[in-house]
Amino acid sequence: MARVVTAAPGPGPGAPPEPSRGTAWVVVGLLWGVALLNYLDRQMLSTLQGAMKLDIAELRNAEAFGRLMAVFLWIYALMSPVTGLIADRVNRKWIIAGSLLVWSGVTLAMGFATTFGQLYALRALMGISEALYIPAGLALIADYHRGRTRSLAVGVHMTGLYFGQALGGFGAAIAQDLSWQKTFQGFGVVGIVYALVLTAFLREHPDRQDESRVKERTPGVGLRSMARSVSLLLGTASFWVILFYFAAPSFPGWATKNWLPTLISKTLGLDMTKAGPIATTVIASSALAGVLIGGVLADRWARTSLRGRIYTGAIGLSLTVPALMLLGLGTSLPAVLGGGALFGVGFGMFDANNMPILCQFVAPRHRAAGYGLMNMAGISVGAVVTSLLGRSADAGRLGRDMALLAVPVVAAIALQLAVLKPKTADKSE
Repeated sequence: MARVVTAAPGPGPGAPPEPSRGTAWVVVGLLWGVALLNYLDRQMLSTLQGAMKLDIAELRNAEAFGRLMAVFLWIYALMSPVTGLIADRVNRKWIIAGSLLVWSGVTLAMGFATTFGQLYALRALMGISEALYIPAGLALIADYHRGRTRSLAVGVHMTGLYFGQALGGFGAAIAQDLSWQKTFQGFGVVGIVYALVLTAFLREHPDRQDESRVKERTPGVGLRSMARSVSLLLGTASFWVILFYFAAPSFPGWATKNWLPTLISKTLGLDMTKAGPIATTVIASSALAGVLIGGVLADRWARTSLRGRIYTGAIGLSLTVPALMLLGLGTSLPAVLGGGALFGVGFGMFDANNMPILCQFVAPRHRAAGYGLMNMAGISVGAVVTSLLGRSADAGRLGRDMALLAVPVVAAIALQLAVLKPKTADKSE
């Protein structure tokens, strides 16, 4: 007999009124644009490498390019827990708008860079500024969408990331018509303008606005509460499982973002102006379908089973295993396209349910910190694999090593199905 899951309790007496459903979706729409720019600005570098190496000689070496991509990931990873702790304690509207303004300024500045050292420093700064966004953005969406629309809302937001990834794949084509400098400069200006739009229209959740006023009247509580958050999260066995479950798929996730254009170019003998769009658009468009499928399926499954979101995520990850075999070992365009489509759908289903699963084990006031720690784990392994695959590319082993990244994914699926058994649909305290 199916287990019926009751909805999360509503606000108590004296609490601020819940925002309307329309307001909740407006927030998702505004953050969708931020998510797009978040991935677009970081992804362009992977496809602009061909144009940039004509002006910056160090980029002709794959290992050096891997270091340039990895510095962003390491800084992003190290900053993520800190930014998550901050996002749990201050107005998230200003964190989101401010981070977009800074990384867009960095993107603009990259269009004026003339040396590898300048690019390296700017990528590090981009890692700091972009790390501020995801924990704050997803926690804000989780507050606005409680219960039946949470996975779908997170999934719709994730489509912004995938659109950004896809548009980033056209960087080489745009640079061919303009220049790589003007490409960076143009998208940097777009982000700066959009940051100003957010300051006018984005709103913090009413519950958090009240909590912020309470904290402002309680001097010195910040550092103590941050320490308690970290202690609470790391002292929970289920959170460690979620941490591994999130981190393991990041091996192939970041590998496809940073190295799939190169792999397709070498395997199929295509110019990067064609390989980049193929790599990013196939995965991004299929991931768009994946997050919507995963969001709707998980929200419905969660009404009858507390493990509905967990099962949906596991199904998604299972699809990425054969996908990696096709991407890494395939030698024809149909194999690469099929692998990319299967990977995108599977990863999208997984991606749509990470924050919703976290919400079943972690209370609202610790969720941004929790996701920040998850980001640190996931992006740290992404930085490692980005550097290692740079060496693989130089040694001609990129395809084989890409296929081997299915191993940690299988381990993550087995562990989360065996251990994660939530007691509630939405943990409140």
